[in-house]
Amino acid sequence: MTEYFAPAKVNLGLSVVGRRPDGYHELHTLMVPLTVGDTLEIVPVPTLSLRVTGAELPTDGRNLVYRAARAYLDAAGVGEGAAITLHKRLPLASGLGGGSSDAATTLLALARLYPSGVDLPALALTLGADVPFFLPGGAALASGVGEVLQPVDLPPMPLVLLNPSVEVSAADAYRWLAGRFTPPLDLGALLGALASGPDSSGTEVPYFNALQPEVVRRHPDIARALAALRGAGLHSPLMSGSGSSCFALARSEAQAQAAAGQLAAQFPGWWVAAASTRIQTPGG
Repeated sequence: MTEYFAPAKVNLGLSVVGRRPDGYHELHTLMVPLTVGDTLEIVPVPTLSLRVTGAELPTDGRNLVYRAARAYLDAAGVGEGAAITLHKRLPLASGLGGGSSDAATTLLALARLYPSGVDLPALALTLGADVPFFLPGGAALASGVGEVLQPVDLPPMPLVLLNPSVEVSAADAYRWLAGRFTPPLDLGALLGALASGPDSSGTEVPYFNALQPEVVRRHPDIARALAALRGAGLHSPLMSGSGSSCFALARSEAQAQAAAGQLAAQFPGWWVAAASTRIQTPGG
């Protein structure tokens, strides 16, 4: 049995710049994997099976991990299978990319177990627009529907994640946007601010999330989460993805740990985690 780590991600800014003729939205977003996430245990066996702990999720073709495994085994022409156990530690429908990361990690794991010439990025895209991002394992500027990836060098950054126990459907978040498109991120200014790190002047990182205003308007607890992160002394709070998880930057890992402890005591029913950006390749 081998254990694989499936990292969460946050969007360090998310712009929706337009809509394509096929109905999908054109994005411009900086995504970065984190040191928190789910784990998968995978054992080669004759048939495919899935077990899930930590959440009530289906274990058949309705589950993205199962679909990813089935897709790889079929594409590779493998007559064997795998017994997969998904240990779900991230909140569901939370804007942290958990399902996409689980699927990508499944593809990487099976490619190690059963090597083949399968084009993993192309296969990943059939499973979801965010899935290809998790294959290389580093920060990237994503455009298109999220599948056009440009690697970006970022320093390790401590941060705190706060999820107010609200599930937000990505489809709803994009529908609520109602065509209010936004300009691309100012990547130069954004990277400059992130490289400098949170400073005592209180200058905010120049990122935004185009989906945040309408999601927050419908889910006031997300506004509470953003305010709570700032109240804990953290910097530049923002909603990640389509929500509902929010994050804010810390000046040090010690500050992140202390703020996470404070927030966990303040909101005992919410999910809280101190984390930092992850540079390593996933699957280790």
